[in-house]
Amino acid sequence: MSGHSKWSTIKRKKGRADAERGRIFSRLIKEITVAARQGGGEEGNNPRLRTAIQAAKAANMPQANIERAIQRGTGELPGVHYEEVLYEGYGPSGVAVMAEALTDNRNRTISEIRHLFEKNGGHLASTGAVTWMFDLKGFIAVDRDHVAEDDLMLIAMDAGAEDLQVEEDAYELTTAVEDFEAVKKALDEHDIPYSQAELVRIPQSTVKVEGKTAEQVLRLMETLEEHDDIQKVYANFDMDDATMKALT
Repeated sequence: MSGHSKWSTIKRKKGRADAERGRIFSRLIKEITVAARQGGGEEGNNPRLRTAIQAAKAANMPQANIERAIQRGTGELPGVHYEEVLYEGYGPSGVAVMAEALTDNRNRTISEIRHLFEKNGGHLASTGAVTWMFDLKGFIAVDRDHVAEDDLMLIAMDAGAEDLQVEEDAYELTTAVEDFEAVKKALDEHDIPYSQAELVRIPQSTVKVEGKTAEQVLRLMETLEEHDDIQKVYANFDMDDATMKALT
């Protein structure tokens, strides 16, 4: 799972600056709206909505914003209709890249995403070109100062977690999709806070990048994530710790 771990680690090291909060809120509001539209506005009966609300609260989004997003999704308030779109492509050195988007204008968004790929040494690919290289998994990150590794291992594995990786600043848990909610619930019951909890696409294998290529790959990832319509970006790159430290 190193492709996802590296990107997650890089994002955590860079942090969430206050200047970026508006863009983060915009992404979360879109996700809450779509989740409520698809599964209803009751958090207890809608796992996707529950996860989105937890992420919004972790980002300190006001409750009023959350409630309005839910109401737009359920039709109680007027709002924009967003479509879910998955873009697939290749970055420098053949790194496979996937970007999940919520857009109200598919033609505009695909044109802009194609431009971002080409500008950063990559290109869009056809549907299904790289999807098969990734597995959908649950992913939970827990800050290392919140719990001992052995305690977390016992609690998470008993609840159904598949793996625990130790990074410099966090423990990273992976689960099967069907066990994701159970593992989150177990952490909640033991008062173990987590900084990230979501379904992610984890690469089955990775492409090692270094030097200028590593810099280009990270630039592509960052540029895609900065696009207003993009919700999540995944890639199957790997790089050594020294390269990552130098670039972050």
